[in-house]
Amino acid sequence: MGRENAPEEALKLIRSRLCNPSFVFRAFSDSPESNYSKLKFIISSSVTEACNNSILLLGPRGSGKIAVLELVLKDLLLEYADMISVIRLSGLLHRDDNCAFKEIARQLCVEHQLIFSKMASFDDNSQFMIAMLRECGLAHKTIIFVLDEFDLFAQGKQRVLYSLLDAMQSITSQAVVIGVSCRLDADQLLEKRVRSRFSHRKLLFLPPSKGDIERLLEHIFSLPIDSTLPHDYAVEFNAKLQIMLADDKFKQTVNAHMNSDASVNHLSRFLFRAVSYMDLGSGFLSLENFKTALSNIQRQPKLECIKDCSVLELYVLVCMRRLEVKEKNSYNFITVMKEYKSIHDSFKTSDYYAQNVCLRAFEHLLHRELICFTDNRGYNQSVEFRPVKLLISFHELHQGLKSYRSCPGILVKLMDHEV
Repeated sequence: MGRENAPEEALKLIRSRLCNPSFVFRAFSDSPESNYSKLKFIISSSVTEACNNSILLLGPRGSGKIAVLELVLKDLLLEYADMISVIRLSGLLHRDDNCAFKEIARQLCVEHQLIFSKMASFDDNSQFMIAMLRECGLAHKTIIFVLDEFDLFAQGKQRVLYSLLDAMQSITSQAVVIGVSCRLDADQLLEKRVRSRFSHRKLLFLPPSKGDIERLLEHIFSLPIDSTLPHDYAVEFNAKLQIMLADDKFKQTVNAHMNSDASVNHLSRFLFRAVSYMDLGSGFLSLENFKTALSNIQRQPKLECIKDCSVLELYVLVCMRRLEVKEKNSYNFITVMKEYKSIHDSFKTSDYYAQNVCLRAFEHLLHRELICFTDNRGYNQSVEFRPVKLLISFHELHQGLKSYRSCPGILVKLMDHEV
């Protein structure tokens, strides 16, 4: 492959990695303390020691519960190809007892090349499942039941959960029940009869640490030096990558994104957008790619509103901010005008307008919802006398003033004084 086509191929490779959850979460599989290692140990022990088990995978959406589970099952199916059978149910689709048992029977028939009867009753399918658990146990084959949206199965009479866990009490059965849920209290939803048959094993999927994020970024972006990519290009790409990953500004950019959502899934979407800005001319990732992605993915409507404000409206916003700094618990348009006049008198600004003009600017800010009345009382009062408050934070206002091209310097100076 020529050097000129190498950046495009590298971009395709990185994008394919980001779209593959198994590859992303493989970065966390090396540690013996990882959820991958713990889950794999529990399931493999159940397979090799012919014992029954049940476990819950708990964590917020996007934390990698399903991705890690699929990674473990994929590896175990390679190790124990003839000793594992996987049955998958979802609480969104199979919450109804009859529907759930029919789906279990259908998947068991497909797995073991049997004829499935659509006309079988609830009891027929239940007895068929128990018989299959017994037969698979005698054949030293483990059936793994994956129950996605587990908390939905825990609502109602819980007959599916009870039947599964009760059937596992037999010494002839050999099964593992894995529940996946976003609710951390999913086990507390179980009835007493179901809870008594549950093993109470839980794996919590927490947001990645800073060390995990650094390892993940290197895992995703590093190019293989023994592939079809030019060797010298891959080496140079990886060298520049290490410099960028060690840059404090790069770390601040990634941390700023993670502050809004610390899930790996959210991070992957951000990284995909960042690499899409890679300059194919240079062929390397840069800090600017990630800054651009951050500014585009974190839309701030209030900052956009500030860009459309007039200079007078900016003065009103800054005056209200100064009143809040002075711990004015309640203020209105009249109070704001006094602060506006004090700024004019102190700095002799040329931007001084009549009170009726300021009132129109004040009403426009109310309409734009950058400020609002503090309560719904006082409808009979004039707008000038009703107490108001800011709906924009100091950081948003400060950034908005800095990005406003024709913003008076005195306003930025007043806001900088608070930093």
